[in-house]
Amino acid sequence: MVIMDTQESIGSLEEQALKRKERLKNLKRKNPSEESASSNTPIEAVPLPKPKFRSYKPQDEGLQEAKLEDALPVSVDEEVKDLLEAGKEKVVLQDLDISSLAPRKPDWDLKRDVAKKLEKLERRTQKAIAELIWERLKQGAEDNLGAMVTMNENRSTDDD
Repeated sequence: MVIMDTQESIGSLEEQALKRKERLKNLKRKNPSEESASSNTPIEAVPLPKPKFRSYKPQDEGLQEAKLEDALPVSVDEEVKDLLEAGKEKVVLQDLDISSLAPRKPDWDLKRDVAKKLEKLERRTQKAIAELIWERLKQGAEDNLGAMVTMNENRSTDDD
């Protein structure tokens, strides 16, 4: 019973394959004229684009009509006059910024980006140095004053 079911399914698959082959053969044999006659709609002819020959010189006389004329150069007299007049004007060297003309070092952008952070760091460093000086002055105010007095006395005796 199982064998018969598989044989029937195989037989039906073969029949379907044969039908597909027949339909494909029929489609291949059909001509466009037969197809248009059966559908009763006329085929609209699409005009093909005409060639334009810019740099190619066709040898066929029928194609000579499509050949384009050689382009004429544009007059540049006015542009040249304007450039010559602009060149006659004197350039003031004082207005030119020499630093903008000089090539930049390869790490200029890194220095530019770090500049703000370095300013903060410099301020903090100066503040820390000032605090250290004040602490030393507070600790040894008397010693420092005594040392300063002796230094001033030695200078005054040397000057005499």
